[in-house]
Amino acid sequence: MFGVTTSDDYRPVAWMGRYPVDVTTMLVVLHVAVAILTAVLVAFGASSVVAFLQFDSAEVWYGGQVWRLLTYAFVHAPSGLLWFAIEMYMLFVFGREVERFIGRRAYIVLYLVLLIAPTAVLTIWGLWQRSALAGSPALHFGIFVAFATIYPRVELFLRIMAKWIALILAGVYTFQLLAYHAWTDLVVVWTSIGAAFLFIELRGAGPELAWWSNVKARFGPKPKIRVLQRTQMRRPAEPDDVYASIDPILDKISKFGIGSLTANERRQLNRERERLLKKSE
Repeated sequence: MFGVTTSDDYRPVAWMGRYPVDVTTMLVVLHVAVAILTAVLVAFGASSVVAFLQFDSAEVWYGGQVWRLLTYAFVHAPSGLLWFAIEMYMLFVFGREVERFIGRRAYIVLYLVLLIAPTAVLTIWGLWQRSALAGSPALHFGIFVAFATIYPRVELFLRIMAKWIALILAGVYTFQLLAYHAWTDLVVVWTSIGAAFLFIELRGAGPELAWWSNVKARFGPKPKIRVLQRTQMRRPAEPDDVYASIDPILDKISKFGIGSLTANERRQLNRERERLLKKSE
């Protein structure tokens, strides 16, 4: 779709002929296979197996069934298979772009964070009120939030930018859950949104936010003063060298906006800009 990557870790897990198989493709295949198996089990009256996989805070605390912290996302009710198909399409389209941008290992970590964070919160919630959860809509909405954080200005449906689509869907989701007093579902949705946004921001791939920069500056490690040995003068970069070094960055800005730059790319752009200003003086 966009084909931008900032990681050397992006490479397919396997190949099927000429077609690469990435982590997102494997996740989609796994979810679809489990959904089909669930429909078969329900059809033959074995729905108790499905119930054994749903998250239940009481079973986690008092039954020691910790696998429920992970397996809940692979429980797909047959009655919602139409929306499940749309969800898988969205995962395939946007998940692959997130994986390509941040790399395979980081993408797996992101998926695990979005998988575990909501049930971890609900497990603590379960000390006061029993909570349950099944399905993966919030998890995969978090993947879309990660995409919108990386590409906030990319135009999608009806030429609406990705960041506005994410905000609109989050608002609709929130008011719907508020109307029905679905507090646990609301916690799950906003845990996924927050986890996805913070994960991308911590990797320096999201938009620049003044308040976030202040938080990182306040709690981040303080720079240490070091005595450096005097080095020989280096040959200043020629103008051609400067333009060659920032041309890829300028191309990326023209296609995806300045919000798509990583922290390293921003620093490089600022250094080259200051160098050109000094030469012009």
